[in-house]
Amino acid sequence: MPFLFLILVCNVAVAQLKSPDEFLGYELGSRFTSHERVLEYFRYLGKAEGVRLQSYGKSYEQRELLVAIVSSRENMENLEQIRRSNLNLSKAKPSDLTKQPAILWLSYNVHGNEASSTETAMKMLYELVVRKTKNIQEWLKNTVVVIDPCLNPDGRERYVNYFNEVSGSKPNANPMAREHFEPWPGGRYNHYYFDLNRDWAWQTQVETKQRLKLYQDWMPELHVDFHEQNYNEPYYFAPAAEPIHEDVSKWQRDFQVIVGKNNAKYFDEQGWKYFTKERFDLLYPSYGDTYPLYNGSIGMTYEQGGIGAGLAVVTIDGDTLTLKDRIDHHYVSGMATLETVSKHATKLVEEFRLYFQQAVEVPQGVYKTYVVKAQNVNRLKRLSKLLKDNGISFAYGSVEKNWRGYNFETKKTENFKLERNDLVLNLQQPKAVLANVLFEPQTSIKDSNTYDITAWALPYAYGLKAYALKEPVKGLFTEIAEEPKSEIGEKPYAWIFPWNSLEDAQLLIALQKAGIKVRMAEEGFTSAGKVFPSGSILIYRNENEKLVRNLSAKILAIQRELGLSVYSSPSGYVEKGKDFGSTVYPVLSIPKVAVVSGMGISSQSVGEIWHFFEQELHYPITMIAEHHLSVLDINKINVLILPDGVYADHTNEKLEDWIKLGGKVILFEDAIAAVAGKKPFSVKLKDTLKEEESQTGFRKYGERKQEDMSNAIPGAIFKVELDSSHPLSAGLGDYYYTLKTDDKIYDPLTKGWNVGVLKPNAYMAGIAGKSVLRKLDQGMLFGVQSIGKGVAVYLGSDILFRSFWENGKQMFANAVFLIN
Repeated sequence: MPFLFLILVCNVAVAQLKSPDEFLGYELGSRFTSHERVLEYFRYLGKAEGVRLQSYGKSYEQRELLVAIVSSRENMENLEQIRRSNLNLSKAKPSDLTKQPAILWLSYNVHGNEASSTETAMKMLYELVVRKTKNIQEWLKNTVVVIDPCLNPDGRERYVNYFNEVSGSKPNANPMAREHFEPWPGGRYNHYYFDLNRDWAWQTQVETKQRLKLYQDWMPELHVDFHEQNYNEPYYFAPAAEPIHEDVSKWQRDFQVIVGKNNAKYFDEQGWKYFTKERFDLLYPSYGDTYPLYNGSIGMTYEQGGIGAGLAVVTIDGDTLTLKDRIDHHYVSGMATLETVSKHATKLVEEFRLYFQQAVEVPQGVYKTYVVKAQNVNRLKRLSKLLKDNGISFAYGSVEKNWRGYNFETKKTENFKLERNDLVLNLQQPKAVLANVLFEPQTSIKDSNTYDITAWALPYAYGLKAYALKEPVKGLFTEIAEEPKSEIGEKPYAWIFPWNSLEDAQLLIALQKAGIKVRMAEEGFTSAGKVFPSGSILIYRNENEKLVRNLSAKILAIQRELGLSVYSSPSGYVEKGKDFGSTVYPVLSIPKVAVVSGMGISSQSVGEIWHFFEQELHYPITMIAEHHLSVLDINKINVLILPDGVYADHTNEKLEDWIKLGGKVILFEDAIAAVAGKKPFSVKLKDTLKEEESQTGFRKYGERKQEDMSNAIPGAIFKVELDSSHPLSAGLGDYYYTLKTDDKIYDPLTKGWNVGVLKPNAYMAGIAGKSVLRKLDQGMLFGVQSIGKGVAVYLGSDILFRSFWENGKQMFANAVFLIN
């Protein structure tokens, strides 16, 4: 239905512009528009007065990503000055606010199968460009509008292509029709099956990285993320539900109400159903609404019912919901939001300025400084890059004295020494709120009914020792002081590389690719006065010179390319530990990796593994279907990864012979349940049912919410005690911090190694109900079992969670490359 505004006569040039219907050759909403056609229409409108297009990159599948920027003629003539002035506000720098418009950023289709919003973007841009109403012309005097028509073109094309393949000449509104059921993996996710609406802060995906660079160049006052939910749901818009992070300001909360009331006015006029203040909270920092909020903006999610609706579907109420309806609803909420922003533009800009000014002068929160110790320089560098990508300022080192702060590991306030390479994050900076949200050891939560994880503190995610200080501390250095790289000798007995980062895994891959035989130290040793822990990798000169020409030069080239330290040992005799002729230095096999994918298996888990190998390690893998497990060839596949998911009852039988021949199977989360208690696997789920039944007794209806909270674990951090002598924990130390999103835990292995166990008081941060804490009180989480010549590796939590859980990548690399 049209948005009703006063009609004015357009100038001739604009009046001649084709509407989406005219340009596409069909009525908008009568079919889904391909991404290329959407871009063609945007390029067409981009030639008109008052609009500018900016390409900001390409998706993994090489589809273009772009935004359209629309405003009044005067604003467009001064667009760069407007952008710079606004950016200065976000940096707490002086800026001329005379006639400074507010910046409204509209993001469409971050989830590919929520496909109505990209169609809406075309209508939105057309109406803003032709300016047929006096209202729109006035609004654009006060507002610069940025429109991103599709954040996730790969996922959207997956959905649209499927729908077009299975739909008939007319839409079938029967909810049982196949056009309302997507096949695996669905269109929600991007190429690597990542949820881009949970990637804003982490920036692990190429679409997010490129978009956030542009976002940081503009820093809008208000950002709306257009979504869809189940097609039986009414429309949702702000104000948001609890929990809302305590660092969200009163102004940000209040303005969500202002926007919501204006949206409601227009929805009331049409009699459209909607709801607010339910379900969609503002806590997890990596959403399209929370990330802008923690960056000074008013961030909001709008949700239209529509997932699986196709072009038309009969809802549970008996109404027929069409794509045209969904477009109209998104269009009206978008226009109503523009009206609100324009009316309050001066106030929005002023509050935006105050937000960053207050961040510099009086940052919120208990802590004023975070210090991250440099016990693992490579992981610290990765953390530093993440901070830079988010515009967060930091330094290294400080005055040499003892400081006192909250120890993330012990959860106690302790003295510590701040050293030269320690990262110092002082919160007296414009990005104080975002920095504090990403680092705070325990997020304050008033309502546990949250939509996502409740713990993500970066020191835990990166496995780095850290302290939170109540006083401001300034770092002294802008760069890490690099240790001088050791020069390798021409004819040592062995070359030795430490193993404690993903860069070391990349080194191993490069060495094996060059045909070099590599060994691993199963036990620690001391050679030439230097202590090497277990997991260190070695290259014996004598056995490799027969295989590789110019051995020393090749090793040196690989070492320099990766910038890693290498040490040489003049002798096979060691001062401590076992000499190099011992069997504790086995040759590492070259992994030939396959990953199981398909129906019943978590596409996100598959995607995390796929992305890790291709984008981080650049290592080849083979995707196979579950029904091919019975024909595995040990000569072609020697490492098999079973992602989280539901597997067939006889999966264990299909794998048994292959494992006994020397295969290594790595099982993630629920894949363990598929083989638990079945031969040849000795793993068993810990039985807590009887204990729970005895404690529950008779249930009362009035206490159901408390019962739900008791069983809740939307995402909490636990401290796992490691067997540091086992290759699975190489480079990780004595502890690993895991993010648990379920209450599954396992009995200690009687045949095998219990590498990672939860012990009493392992809980660190996030929401975990009483029943969950009882279940996770003690048991095995990570284990390794020998089966014939092969091995099974059990990973009881998602160690690659959304690719931002950096410490888990180390454990996964260990599982793939170090365990023979």
